[in-house]
Amino acid sequence: MASTTQEFGKWRSRLWPVHRFELKKLIPMVLLFFFILFNYTILRDTKDTLVVTAAKGSQVIPFLKFWGVLPCAVLFMLVYAKLSNKLSKTKLFYTSVIPFIIFFGLFGTVLYPLRESLHPHAFCDMLQTTLPDSFKGLIDVIRNWTFSLFYVMSELWGSMAISLLFWGFANDISKVSESKRFYTIFAMFANISLIISGRFIKWAAKIREGLSAGDPWQVTLNYTMSMVVVAGLLVLGIYWWMNKYVLTDKRFYDPGEQKAVKKKKPKLSMKESFLYLIRSKYLGCIALLVMAYGISINLVEVTWKDQLHHQYPNYNDYQAFMGGFSEKTGIITILVTFFLGGSVVRKFGWGKTALVTPVMLLVTGVAFFSFIIFRGSLESTIAALGTTPLMLAVIFGTIQNIASKSSKYSFFDPTKEMAYIPLGQEEKVKGKAAIDVVGARLGKSGGSLIQQGLFFVLNTAVVGVIAPYVAVVLLAIIFAWIVAARSLNRQFLDLTARREQEQAEEEEAAKELEEAEPTSKVEEKTPAETATT
Repeated sequence: MASTTQEFGKWRSRLWPVHRFELKKLIPMVLLFFFILFNYTILRDTKDTLVVTAAKGSQVIPFLKFWGVLPCAVLFMLVYAKLSNKLSKTKLFYTSVIPFIIFFGLFGTVLYPLRESLHPHAFCDMLQTTLPDSFKGLIDVIRNWTFSLFYVMSELWGSMAISLLFWGFANDISKVSESKRFYTIFAMFANISLIISGRFIKWAAKIREGLSAGDPWQVTLNYTMSMVVVAGLLVLGIYWWMNKYVLTDKRFYDPGEQKAVKKKKPKLSMKESFLYLIRSKYLGCIALLVMAYGISINLVEVTWKDQLHHQYPNYNDYQAFMGGFSEKTGIITILVTFFLGGSVVRKFGWGKTALVTPVMLLVTGVAFFSFIIFRGSLESTIAALGTTPLMLAVIFGTIQNIASKSSKYSFFDPTKEMAYIPLGQEEKVKGKAAIDVVGARLGKSGGSLIQQGLFFVLNTAVVGVIAPYVAVVLLAIIFAWIVAARSLNRQFLDLTARREQEQAEEEEAAKELEEAEPTSKVEEKTPAETATT
C-alpha cells in the first residue's frame, strides 16, 4: 500500500493506479471482460425468462441445475482438462468459445422456431397425471428440453468464459503487483456492460410494441441472440490481438519465462488431479468459498424468481424487468467498485475484503426471507402503502440480488482470483478448472439438491412452502463460508510472503551473478595482456 501510494500519489493510487505504458495491456483486457460479461448478462436474463415462464414457476430451476447443468459441467471439465494437455493455450481458448457462438446462433434461428414440434408435450402430460406433484419441476425440464439445453449452455458460458478463460488468462499474464492494481479496474469498467446489456435487453423486450409480429418473443430473441454472436466474435478478435501485439511485448509478458515454467509443469491424469485437490487444504478452502456462494445465491434466487414470475407472467414483461435489473446491478457495482473495491483490498487486506460478500448475503438474505415468511401478518400495513405483498416481495428480492451481485463482482471475484496467483502452474490450470467449473456447479447444484429434497419431503411444487426451511439452510452455509474465508486468509498471507521471499532471493542471486561476470572477464584478460607485453 505504501509503495503504491508513493508511486502514484494518494488519490491516484486509489482510483487509477496505472502507468501510461500499461494501457496497451489494460484496455484490451477490459474490453475482453466487457464482451464476455455482456454475453453473460444477456444469456442469464434470457435463460431465466425462457424456463421460468414456460414452466409457470421457478420450481424447474433446482432440477435443471442438478440434472442438467452439473453433469454437463463435469463433462466439459473432463474435455477441457484433456485438451489442455494437447492444445496450445490459444487453440484451447478458440476451441472453448466457438461451440457456444454456434449454439446460440442456432437457437434463435432453428431450435426456438421449431420448439412446438420438438417438445414432447403429450408424453409429459402423461407423466404429470401419473407422478406426484413434487415431480413437476423435473417434468418441465423434459417438456421444454430445448429451453433446458439453452439454460445449461448459458450457465456453462458463465463458468467457462468468465471464471476459467478470462480469469485464467489474466492470472497467467499478470504479476501479483499488477493484480492488486488491475483486477478491480477490470471489474469496474467491465461492469459497464451490465448497464449497456440491461438497456439493450429492455429495448429488445419492448420492441414488440411497435411491431405486428405473430410471436413478439421471437423478435426479441432474434435481436438478443444476434448480439450474443457478434459479441462472441469480438471476444475471439480481442484475444487474437492480445496474443499478437501485447504478449509479444516483454514489458508485459516474458515468453522465455513461461516456457521455462511449462517445462517444469508435471503431467497429471484427471484422477491424480482430483486427488491432489483433495489433499490441498488451500485449494479446498477456495472450493468451499465458490461452493458456498453458489449454494447461497441459488437458495435466494429461486425463491425470488418465483415471486417475479407471478408478478410478470409474460415472456417479454419478465425479460424487460430482468433487463432493468441488470442495468441497476451494473450501476451499483460500478459505484461500489470505484469507491470501495480497490481501496478496501489495499487498506484492509485480502481477508476482510473476502468477508464482505458472505456478510452482505447474510444481512440481505435474512431480511428477504423474513418478509416472505411473515408477510401474511403485514397485509394491512402493506395495503396502507398502496401496493401488494407480491410486489413488495419482488422489490425486496431485487434489492437483495443487486446487493449480492455487486458485492460478488467488486469483492468476491477479485479476492478469489488473487488467491490463485501464488500457486504453481499445475495448481492454477487443473485446480482452477476443477474449482471454477465443477466447484461452482456443485455449489449451485447443491442448493438445487437441497430444494429438490424439500419438494419431495413436503410433496409440493410450490416454492413458497419450502421458504422457511431454505432460510435455515442459508444461515448454516454462510457460517461455513465465513470460517473457510478466515482459514484461507491465513494460508494466502503465508504463501504470498513465501513466494515474495523466494522471488527476492532469486533477484538478489541474479544481481550478484551480473556483478560477478565483469570481474571474471577482467581476471581472464589480464594474463593474456601480460604475455603480450
